[in-house]
Amino acid sequence: MLREAWDTVMNPERNPLVKLPKIVRFQLMATLAFMWSAIFCLSAGLFVWFPEFVFGHIALLLMGIFGTGFIFRVRTP
Repeated sequence: MLREAWDTVMNPERNPLVKLPKIVRFQLMATLAFMWSAIFCLSAGLFVWFPEFVFGHIALLLMGIFGTGFIFRVRTP
């Protein structure tokens, strides 16, 4: 079962691109490989940098809340 799934996607003689010329198949497979590599790299990078993004957004939110409270407190007679 795993071998069939692998061949369906990765084997250029058995995947849905089989009717295309070899050079076009290669170009499309290379494009797909680049696309999936970029997707996995971005998703892995998101998990690595996720705590910093959350911390940065919370810090900005707190600065906005305290800044607004400070302005309202100073301007209130």
